[in-house]
Amino acid sequence: MNLSAERHNRTVLVVDDDDVFRNRLVRAIRDRGIEAAGACGGADALHIAEQIHPDRAVVDLRMEGESGLDLMKRLLEGYPDLHVVILTGYGSIATAKDALRLGALDYLTKPVDTDQILASFEPSPAANRPDPPALTAPSLARMEWEHIQRVLSDCQGNISRAARVLGLHRRSLQRKLAKMPPPEAAEHRPSTSA
Repeated sequence: MNLSAERHNRTVLVVDDDDVFRNRLVRAIRDRGIEAAGACGGADALHIAEQIHPDRAVVDLRMEGESGLDLMKRLLEGYPDLHVVILTGYGSIATAKDALRLGALDYLTKPVDTDQILASFEPSPAANRPDPPALTAPSLARMEWEHIQRVLSDCQGNISRAARVLGLHRRSLQRKLAKMPPPEAAEHRPSTSA
């Protein structure tokens, strides 16, 4: 079967609570000749999945209510052959490992374009695949940095509010934020180039 015929047989479910991003991604996928439907959250995604029986899903990690990882598990229970790519607005080594361990095909950090997402679903020839990185645990300093960044993001950048949530004095949080982020695992640091 040729690639264009194969694309017409695919159905992609896009789950993201950002209406603008979701609608643009669904439209961009359809423009490439692939069926696509959008859902704004977990319950909506499960309902739409019953109707369209997707073979691919693009799921945002952080949504109101159910997390993307929890939704992915539920989707995979109902559709074991479903290929899932997790999207997130911020990268985390621990979350990426969790997503892959739970069955995600790939984990991409926004901003990401439609072609990158669709390429994640394509198998790459074994000769072109890099050796999988050795699994190493991030340092505690790195985990603390990522946690602070998540809380700050949840607080829409409000340092005073984030400090209260974290149980820190505002000045202590400002000092932590002024420092450079600790390095990830030294030898197996993922590339951040787009």
